[in-house]
Amino acid sequence: MPSNVEPLNDSEIEAYEAGRDLAADLLQAIQEMKTGQGHVVWPLALAARQETGLSQTQFAALLGVSIRTLQGWERGRKQPRGPARTLLAIARRNPKALHEAARDLRSEHPC
Repeated sequence: MPSNVEPLNDSEIEAYEAGRDLAADLLQAIQEMKTGQGHVVWPLALAARQETGLSQTQFAALLGVSIRTLQGWERGRKQPRGPARTLLAIARRNPKALHEAARDLRSEHPC
């Protein structure tokens, strides 16, 4: 997804889903895949976590959110907002920055 496109909010998603013909969408997706035209859209949270190489537990702790919240983001059920969205964008583009931040946090607050 281009970076200048904003994600849909919850009411926009509900409106889209209400008018959606799931069977037609599925058939179209299968036809596109057969012809090599299909594409996969990864939720920002999933792409960011995969770039860091962290588990869901580790990544959620680093972001300061629950695992359930992270899972909702990764499955596209919910959209991260505000600072969380910014952190995910940073993690996706520069995973080393998130690892460095985690290291800094551990050194400030050793367990």
